[in-house]
Amino acid sequence: MSDAVLRRVVGARSLNTFGRAVINATVLWELYERTDSTLVLAGVGLVQVLPVILLFIPAGTLVDRSDRRVVATLAVATTGAIGVGLALCSWFGAPVLAYYALLLVQGCVNVMHAPASASLVPLLLERKDLVRANRISSSLQELAAIVGPALAGLALTFILPTWIYGFVAVTGVASALLYRALPPARLIAPPRTTDRQDWRVGLRFIWNSPLLLPALTLDMFAVLFAGVVALLPAIAKDILHTDAFGYGILRASQSAGAVLAAVIGGRLPAWKRPGRVLLIVVALFGAATIGIGLSTSLPLTVTLLVVCGALDNISVVIRLTLEQLVVPDSIRGRVSSVHYVFIGMSNELGAAESGLAAQLFGTVPAIVGGGGLAILVVIVIAAKWKALAAMPPLAELKPPDG
Repeated sequence: MSDAVLRRVVGARSLNTFGRAVINATVLWELYERTDSTLVLAGVGLVQVLPVILLFIPAGTLVDRSDRRVVATLAVATTGAIGVGLALCSWFGAPVLAYYALLLVQGCVNVMHAPASASLVPLLLERKDLVRANRISSSLQELAAIVGPALAGLALTFILPTWIYGFVAVTGVASALLYRALPPARLIAPPRTTDRQDWRVGLRFIWNSPLLLPALTLDMFAVLFAGVVALLPAIAKDILHTDAFGYGILRASQSAGAVLAAVIGGRLPAWKRPGRVLLIVVALFGAATIGIGLSTSLPLTVTLLVVCGALDNISVVIRLTLEQLVVPDSIRGRVSSVHYVFIGMSNELGAAESGLAAQLFGTVPAIVGGGGLAILVVIVIAAKWKALAAMPPLAELKPPDG
């Protein structure tokens, strides 16, 4: 039963990742082709980060009070509907604001899906299976993030974006069916009265955690400054002088590295000092980003993106497993929702920051400077939260009351 459940939940999350990756890659390329503006690329990230900031409180509360399967199912089905809406925008040549409106809805959907799906996993699987589940889930979602942009880039050389967006509707339906096929989650202890009424419990838990707070802060600021995904259309066209297919390869490269790291990581023993590993890989991520900014070679840029993806995968597995092992079940939805604020802030706000910085300073200085800032963040966090580097093996971690 455990393997069947794992396949369904991982399949549902991976299909959703695939659909979102196709949407994001296609929108960025299409809008940059139409406008040649990195500021427009910044807008793509900005409209998706606004719901993260505004809705994480009701999202976490909703997840803790609702059937998480239902929330996740409705979220992925809505992603499919957004694909249809973008297809119509592209077909009729709608203004950029129409794309932004649909991406704003997508941001709202992501705020609901992320905590619902993340907090559902520990209620379906045993604790001993979580590291394996996160590694498989991370690798398959990264595989989806490879195939999605690569297929989108290839398709953009032959067909209109309209048909690519339309295909996302299929992935939304398939993901929704997999979620509906999951068994009921195990029952959890009801939250304390104060926890049930207080939306701030998730924020307080993270704020008071000597391990979770620095881990999330490290990820948020590192990806905020060093993420380059939103600038890949500009890198492809203006620096590497490649076409839509080359752009698709660039978009797929980072995820390819993540899958490679997941495969290799599954054969390695558990990290003895996972916090120290987290600090090292984020610093290396910043260094590789600097290399991407300085590169004028497509093969070199692809290689560095693969390295970034591998490093990011190690970070993701450590961070997700850490959260799942130290958070009590009764507040898991609200903690996951706050967690998603950190991740959404780093990804979507990072895309907005990258586009704005590129507009102000140029694409290359923005990328190189961002990589340098990521390394600086590692130094500051290592100095401020010494407990992170001393974190014991993940298997030894438990919730505070357990």
